[in-house]
Amino acid sequence: MSRTSADSGRASRGAASAPISVSFEFFPPKTEEMEKTLWESIARLAPVGPKFVSVTYGAGGTTRERTHSTVKRILAETDLVPAAHLTCVDASKAEVDDVVKAYWDAGVRHIVALRGDPAAGVGEKYVPHPQGYAYASDLVSGIRKVGDFEVSVAAFPEKHPESKSIEQDLDVLKKKVDAGATRAITQFFFDNSQYLRFLDKVRGKGINIPIVPGILPVQNFKQAKNFAERAGATVPQWLADRFEGLDDDVTTRKLVAAAIASEQVLDLVDEGVTDFHFYTMNRADLVFAICHLLGLRPKAVSKAA
Repeated sequence: MSRTSADSGRASRGAASAPISVSFEFFPPKTEEMEKTLWESIARLAPVGPKFVSVTYGAGGTTRERTHSTVKRILAETDLVPAAHLTCVDASKAEVDDVVKAYWDAGVRHIVALRGDPAAGVGEKYVPHPQGYAYASDLVSGIRKVGDFEVSVAAFPEKHPESKSIEQDLDVLKKKVDAGATRAITQFFFDNSQYLRFLDKVRGKGINIPIVPGILPVQNFKQAKNFAERAGATVPQWLADRFEGLDDDVTTRKLVAAAIASEQVLDLVDEGVTDFHFYTMNRADLVFAICHLLGLRPKAVSKAA
């Protein structure tokens, strides 16, 4: 991660002149304690004024009810705009359409459409449901037929683990855009040059929707490394070096994590990036600190989160 402009075309992007915009990703809680942590985090981050907050959907739709419940509570108790994640794994088109219609009836107007991981787990072969939407592009098309949703999709700066090449990934992203996707959110990355090179390739393909960088503040290095291995994301050696010897030193680890995350986002601001999507892991403090460094300040909210 460097502030030098090594890639062609990067310098022309210039420093960010538009206002900074952020969005946050949460996951539905499994326990009472996790629910308390989630809503404390939402209350802490809501005053920052995110463009939207998304709620994830487990493999094979395993968290469908908890996702729906969390989204409905966000609508009822906060002024936040929720985006519900939705996958097409292990479900028929009719079942997926029913979920989409239920979100519309609840007042949700933004869906994050993903193919999803196989119900058997990451690394297993993906097999489309025989009566279902085969891929994310099909899901996007189906969502748009149900209602005039804003639809976000996934993008992969280091390519999807199942793709043969970045070119194949770009073709897949183009299909999702042609089907009606309005925004792409990237898989997290730690080397900004990967995102910037990917963005150049995306624009070269004629894809003009926002490509929002997904940022994972490292709350726990071992956990982040595990996520990265499953997602096909590179963990640079310099990142491992910075966290070396801090497994039992929570205070220092938090300071180092804040420094790394702030360096990454401010680097991207220097490159003209204005939108950021944070994978919060349902924890607020580190993300709140980064937002402060980005110049975002708490605003009054009219509902209690």
